[in-house]
Amino acid sequence: MRTRACASKVIVAACHSLMLLLVASSVQAQQTQLQLDPAHTDIKFTLADVLHTVRGTFKLKDGNLQLNPASGAVSGTIVVDARTGQSGNSMRDRKMQREILESDHYPDITFRPDHEQGTVTARGKSTVQVHGIFNIHGTDHEITVPADIEMAADHWTATVHFTVPYVKWGMKNPSTLFLRVSDSVLIDLVASGSVNNAYNSGAGQ
Repeated sequence: MRTRACASKVIVAACHSLMLLLVASSVQAQQTQLQLDPAHTDIKFTLADVLHTVRGTFKLKDGNLQLNPASGAVSGTIVVDARTGQSGNSMRDRKMQREILESDHYPDITFRPDHEQGTVTARGKSTVQVHGIFNIHGTDHEITVPADIEMAADHWTATVHFTVPYVKWGMKNPSTLFLRVSDSVLIDLVASGSVNNAYNSGAGQ
């Protein structure tokens, strides 16, 4: 009987220790924070027409994300300055700003993620699907975008490719009688920034 009692205590103690470790890991995982660096984040767009392809850029205004690797929850906001859109042609850019984006009224393009499918590892490369709300021209749109992410101890990078069906989303198509352009635009985002959380800083030690 005494042996069984001792064994039961050992099992209970082991389970208790395991639960504490799981709780501690969960708390640490919730502390994952990714800050985007505007100076090292590139946002490019590609718009096809019948004669040639138009390429341009936007600039990041601000961005930060919070990850919970245990649950897959993501929060935060990525903000792009719509007024910085440039394609290398001043007349075309004025038309884009005034008639398509109407950036005087809608200066921000934002993405607010809410969860991810897949797991972002504490070190190395991961591929995930990020779901969230994309706001452009003052209207919210639900989207899921693929993201290739590479994590280091205090630094991270991500590459994201997705399509914005701007005409379907209520914006004007700039096509004319002699120039026909696509009603969707391709976005290529290469983001980079710092990692600030106990989960990653303690991993691998």
